Amino acid sequence: MDRESVYQEFGVPIVINAAGTKTRIGGSRIREEAVEAMGRAAEEFVRLSDLQARASERIAELTGAEAGYVTSGAASALMLGAAACIAGDDLGTMARLPHTDATPEIVMARTHRTEYDHALRAAGATIVDVGTNDPHLGTGSRETEPWEIADAITDDTVALGYIAKSYSKPALSTVTEIAHEHDVPVIVDAAAELPPVANFRRFTEAGADLVAFSGGKAIRGPQTTGILAGRRELVSSVAAQHLDVHAAEAVWEPPVDLLDVDRLGGVPRQGIGRPMKVGKEELIGLLAALDAFVEEDHDARAVEWRERSTRIAASLNSLSGVTTSIAAAEKVAVAPEVRVQVDADAAVSDAVGVVRDLRREEPRVFVGADSLPGAFTINPMCLDGEETDYVIERLRAHLGDEST
Repeated sequence: MDRESVYQEFGVPIVINAAGTKTRIGGSRIREEAVEAMGRAAEEFVRLSDLQARASERIAELTGAEAGYVTSGAASALMLGAAACIAGDDLGTMARLPHTDATPEIVMARTHRTEYDHALRAAGATIVDVGTNDPHLGTGSRETEPWEIADAITDDTVALGYIAKSYSKPALSTVTEIAHEHDVPVIVDAAAELPPVANFRRFTEAGADLVAFSGGKAIRGPQTTGILAGRRELVSSVAAQHLDVHAAEAVWEPPVDLLDVDRLGGVPRQGIGRPMKVGKEELIGLLAALDAFVEEDHDARAVEWRERSTRIAASLNSLSGVTTSIAAAEKVAVAPEVRVQVDADAAVSDAVGVVRDLRREEPRVFVGADSLPGAFTINPMCLDGEETDYVIERLRAHLGDEST
């Protein structure tokens, strides 16, 4: 790999990304259309509430939701969504978050708990998880039953939380039906659930009240963007708690289709979302990336990813102690990942050693480490042809190819 890099100019080694759209190594490659639009946006000024109002319209068109909002990432979307469910249009509660006079609770199936639900808790909510993890322990038990979710809803419940994966249970439509019977909204974490484009509408059509997507993964917008789509009154609460609203009431005239001044009854204080601001450049970049993402030939891209994964797997299968398999994209990720199983007794190294040593090289090579200690994964989404060749070369070198 012989490239000039702005990171190397600052003394920072670059990364060859064979791990997928991971935030810790920069997410995705931002689209050229987005970069160009951001450059133009940097040259002028705009009222951010006007721009968010237009973004809301575009997101609503794509998702079928009533409204939308651009956040500083999917985790920000989750936190702001939780804040909206807690505060509604109550200015006093907005001003106090994450502290409240009550104990707001968000109910989730235990199998949906992840480290990312910290975003929900950061808004001031307490997670109430129900059900068991027994199915994953091989005991034959069932996952969370619908009645357990319904039974956990109390007067303190402000929302139900849901992680969107093809294997998530109970079905989202079941969860939303329960929630709406109790007049409680459902927040869906769908950060990495694109493509397909149809997923923009899938969760709204299943009854979700708020859905969070990442703007910096497959959409390939700015890494610091996310999308929240949902009910208009909840999005309005998000805007009130996120935008810079330092204004005299006599001249405060925000876009009426984004902020309902009459419902609010006054000018909000700087809200809990204020530290998560989104600049005009990021907003425009995301909108440009969204248009390009929708127009992209995703079938062709899927074929490209499949061919790349197949070539990587084939190049490693001949090595002693190494076996590979390709996971079906719809089961684990939006792209078909290569799982590399390493038998430490038969191979020249173990999986941990390979992953660790690759990260110490320059350029660094990152593969997926979630399957350690016995295996690692390779995701084709962020690799080009030259980088794929390089990853194969370095993997074969570390796994015992004497010719390298």
